[in-house]
Amino acid sequence: MSDSSRPFDRATLEEAFKRLGELAVAEGKIVEISIYGGAALVLTMPHRVATRDVDAVFEADRSFVRGAAGIIASELGWPQNWLNDGVKGFLSQSDPDAESKHLFRTYPSNGQTGLRIFVASPSYLFAMKCLAMRAGAVDESGDIADIRKIGEVLGIRTAEHALRVVARYYPSGQIPPKTRFGIEEIFGQAYRSGG
Repeated sequence: MSDSSRPFDRATLEEAFKRLGELAVAEGKIVEISIYGGAALVLTMPHRVATRDVDAVFEADRSFVRGAAGIIASELGWPQNWLNDGVKGFLSQSDPDAESKHLFRTYPSNGQTGLRIFVASPSYLFAMKCLAMRAGAVDESGDIADIRKIGEVLGIRTAEHALRVVARYYPSGQIPPKTRFGIEEIFGQAYRSGG
């Protein structure tokens, strides 16, 4: 990002979505985007204040969305790939409860709708973060910190409970050993000492 770029915090993300909604209204479109990863956490959970990009899935109007995202990137000084669909590799093939995502908000909010943003449920985000299991930096800003925080919200206190949540979305054979070991490390240590 350039020096003039703005952070991917909640206010700026909402500004970008509002702008994307305005661009969609101008084209007579209603676009639906599902948000995952850090951006979903920034929008829905107070512990996450910023993210590096927006992991999203948008099946319809792909060329419009990419073009609009490029315009917004130029306006806000963001990288052209700020809105990306790299998360597709982590999507679950099963939806056990039809609540794996919900409508977060529509944009703009002046009575017109051009963009509908859906966010993944906390349990689905938890499962996805566990599957990705990238270690964070010293400040624990990565997946492990997110897993701990979402686990708190969901009331997950044991590794067994955590693995049950992950298994709701991903078959046992798809859960890598690093995820199992990571979950045991996170929930074993975190709660043995009473924390």
